[in-house]
Amino acid sequence: MLPYETIHICNPDAMECQEYKEAGGETSRHLEGEMVSSRQSIPSITTKQSGSSNMTSFKNIAVVGGAGNLGPAIVKALLDADFNVTALSREGSTSTFPSGVTVKKVNYDSSDSVTAALEGQDALVSVIASPAIKNQIALVDAAIAAGVKRIIPSEFGINTRVANGAIAKILSAKVQTVDYLMEKAKSVPGFTWTGLANSLFFDWGLTRGTVGFNAATKTATIYDSGNEPVSGTNLAYIGKGVAGILKHPEETANKYLCIASFTTTQNEILASIEKETGEKWKVEHVKTADLQKSGEEKLAQGHPMAFPDLVRAWSFADGCGHAFKPGENAAGMLGLEKESLEETLRVWMKEKGLIA
Repeated sequence: MLPYETIHICNPDAMECQEYKEAGGETSRHLEGEMVSSRQSIPSITTKQSGSSNMTSFKNIAVVGGAGNLGPAIVKALLDADFNVTALSREGSTSTFPSGVTVKKVNYDSSDSVTAALEGQDALVSVIASPAIKNQIALVDAAIAAGVKRIIPSEFGINTRVANGAIAKILSAKVQTVDYLMEKAKSVPGFTWTGLANSLFFDWGLTRGTVGFNAATKTATIYDSGNEPVSGTNLAYIGKGVAGILKHPEETANKYLCIASFTTTQNEILASIEKETGEKWKVEHVKTADLQKSGEEKLAQGHPMAFPDLVRAWSFADGCGHAFKPGENAAGMLGLEKESLEETLRVWMKEKGLIA
């Protein structure tokens, strides 16, 4: 039995939303998380001697959902970190993966098929879409049956453990998955898990306009005052975070971690854009109370676009306090360097033709 304790709660925020491909691995939605911790490391698959201490090691990593929005960034980071990467792909899928990735076709409706595909894998990273999250517990069971020692579930985004109200209803399947992983870590010798929250998908959201900045019309949609701090993470940084977890197995066992590229405000983003382009942008103000009401109404109707409204209200509302607090960013522990907001914006502005 492992002693669990709650540690500092990070309050990340997610923005991405609408795009869905095929559920069960070839999908494109990512969100949420929680934070629980065990101070006790767990014996894993192999050991390396480092001075007088033993350090666990992972080498073979399976990824489910590796062809979605976030999946490719995770796959690339794992390859760059010299892991052996296997991508599970639904039978009949036409998704492609980089050279160096072993692709195994699976029938996600068959636990035997999934278990067979996961045999020999040390860890599993799930990046499945939200519509398929309800199937993630079956994936956990198949992985444990195959002898997988570490699972990183499809959390990625806002912290489900601090989410409340209407948005918590949307995220309930993710909460259930992490609850299940916690119980399995207590009952299955050698099995561990790590959750990862990353707040806004920042560069992804910039490109798609979901962070509030439209390059085509040079319009900024500012929620409430625009002064609420919000943390954001670029896709590649999330991928590096996943690789960092697997490179630090003892430190990350049975913990929920938070990372962010930076913390800023909408007004700071707008000021940086206007300074770099030398142009004033049109500003449209939106009340997050209106977004909350709209999201709740859509949720009651079963409308799939309830989440975008609710997550914007959750992230940007004045006084919400959902940005990272001091000490909540685990990036340093994972070997990640701080990223530059200004450089991220410059890359985006160049892609959109706003600057040379």
